[in-house]
Amino acid sequence: MSIQLPPRGRGTATNPNNRFAPNRSVAEDDGWYQEVPLTQGTTVTLETAKSIIARNSSPDIPFDRSINPYRGCEHGCIYCYARPSHAYWDMSPGLDFETKLIAKTNAAALLEQQLSKPGYSVAPITLGANTDPYQPIEREYTLSRATLEVLLRYRHPVTIITKGSLILRDLDLLAELAKLRLVSVFISLTTLDDELKRILEPRAAAPKARLRAIKVLRDAGVPVGVLLAPMIPMINDMELEKLMAEAKAAGSLSASYVMLRLPLEVAPLFEEWLQAHYPQRAEHVMSLVRQSRGGEVYDSRFGSRMRGEGVFAELLAQRYSLAIKKHGLNRRESFQLDCSAFCPPGGQMSLL
Repeated sequence: MSIQLPPRGRGTATNPNNRFAPNRSVAEDDGWYQEVPLTQGTTVTLETAKSIIARNSSPDIPFDRSINPYRGCEHGCIYCYARPSHAYWDMSPGLDFETKLIAKTNAAALLEQQLSKPGYSVAPITLGANTDPYQPIEREYTLSRATLEVLLRYRHPVTIITKGSLILRDLDLLAELAKLRLVSVFISLTTLDDELKRILEPRAAAPKARLRAIKVLRDAGVPVGVLLAPMIPMINDMELEKLMAEAKAAGSLSASYVMLRLPLEVAPLFEEWLQAHYPQRAEHVMSLVRQSRGGEVYDSRFGSRMRGEGVFAELLAQRYSLAIKKHGLNRRESFQLDCSAFCPPGGQMSLL
């Protein structure tokens, strides 16, 4: 079953011959803009998923399980490493990824079933590892909220990754989870430049909205860190120290970064974006990307794919290390979650 939502845009989607032509209008209170033709709406396909907890064994990722209530993402971030996953569903990693979305409507019920299985071993679940759990369609479908309700009921730890200020809608649940040491939140903060945000992450929350989300969450007792991701040579890397300073001022307890990753179809999409918006520096940007990726646009090797290698990558790492010390953004102990409170079905009555 598919549902056609009212026309609404994301900045990197137009048509093959004029992919980035703007059609800008203020749209939401979280600071994103529409930039696509008003005839281009968002289609949501409702899916009854067979499983909801994805597992991974990557040494580069600090979690072994995750939940993604949605496939595709309306935020439209041109650099998104998840874009190629849409090809599995015979849809394009470009426009389709941003406009043809899939909602796993049984996510919460399925999660409850999986947590109830005998022998389930508890460990923090990451909500939003692939696509953003607080992208705009979460307003209509509330799948992320329903997932949090199950996790709270089961006393299960969760880590949330988002760049959407819609997360503040669920402050009541997050505050309760925080009291039990069951939640940590990481806000993706890529730039403080509204114009760069507009063309790079067109439907994501504005920088000020993300900083406000950090402050509100911290005031409610929720541990919050920032992910400076991705750091793009000659596009936003010069903001590294300022981003960390602003994040600290807002209340962030930690900061980490990821170098730009351009797997599979993401590389040509990003290069087209560069030519459209930064034609004079596009060649230099891609040269630095290749210098940091062993001469290629992407390096999938564990250990280097997140940070890169070479002179530029090493200098970025040194700058990050100095800024971490200056701002004290290394309070890792604040993100230690409690796995001992997990309450499987047989023990729930004692908590009610």
